[in-house]
Amino acid sequence: MTRPEIVLVGVDGSATSLHALDWAAQYAKRVGWALHMVCSYSLPSFTAASLDGGYAALDDSAIQQGAKAVLVEAQERVAGLGVPVTAAVVTGDAAGVLVELSKDYGLAVVGTRGRGGFTERLLGTVSSALPAHASCPVVVVPHRQSGPGDDDPERRDGDVVHDVRRIIVGVDGSASAEAALRAAVQQAKVWDAELVAVAGVPVGTGAGVLAWLPAQVDHEQVLADVKAGLDVIIDRYEAEAGGDLRIRRIVLDGTGAELLTEFSTAADLLIVGSRGRGGFRGLLLGSTSQAVLHHSKCPVLVVNRKCSETEAA
Repeated sequence: MTRPEIVLVGVDGSATSLHALDWAAQYAKRVGWALHMVCSYSLPSFTAASLDGGYAALDDSAIQQGAKAVLVEAQERVAGLGVPVTAAVVTGDAAGVLVELSKDYGLAVVGTRGRGGFTERLLGTVSSALPAHASCPVVVVPHRQSGPGDDDPERRDGDVVHDVRRIIVGVDGSASAEAALRAAVQQAKVWDAELVAVAGVPVGTGAGVLAWLPAQVDHEQVLADVKAGLDVIIDRYEAEAGGDLRIRRIVLDGTGAELLTEFSTAADLLIVGSRGRGGFRGLLLGSTSQAVLHHSKCPVLVVNRKCSETEAA
């Protein structure tokens, strides 16, 4: 299935969403796509129930005007980039609106502030729900402030927007990881970027999921076996590319989430797959993709199961 060549981005006027807009506009310019900006709003249920029609209509009008002002600011921000831009105010919950719209776009982009430390499990509703349920790939862009020594020329309002020079993809032999690898190869071609495939082996990490293995298991042999399996997958992709693609391979002790989060400090884009779950109840994303979204220092592209099935159709 060919996806429409349009990037969908959610904006709400916050610095976080404007930073995501910068990334989305940069991507659209790079690939020659159009950009569609959406600002959604909804009135609390008690507002319409407790106020008469006149007041409720007035409140709705004021909020709608505010949403339109947000889009005007966003359009001015990307003006001059040479990217075709459209914008719309949509009524409804932001997460639900973007999930529904994702059926008609090639890529969706949203921002998140993120949190530090693996004990913190908070993430914005939109930036966690959209990657889990979207029908297209989703990029979640963390709000990164420029710091000492950061001389990247592409800056806006203290935020840093990097060109994508190094892409890291998590590979574990699963179908979702295979989808992530396909997306990573595509993005590496788009950006002419270095591509690194990372596999984690949680043997010997103490808290790893393979800690139940017998003590006599040869740790080095496990590492070698995982590397051999990774080589088989990567060799196939390089062969299909006919010599135009080289993928670095890294196999290390640790879980995929820990390794990818650590590597995010030296990457411009992380790519992960997710089995996800159907419906909005229950776990939104698999543990690896969820943890990476929470703690990555660079943008994360998520390819969920629904997105993979749509692409294969």
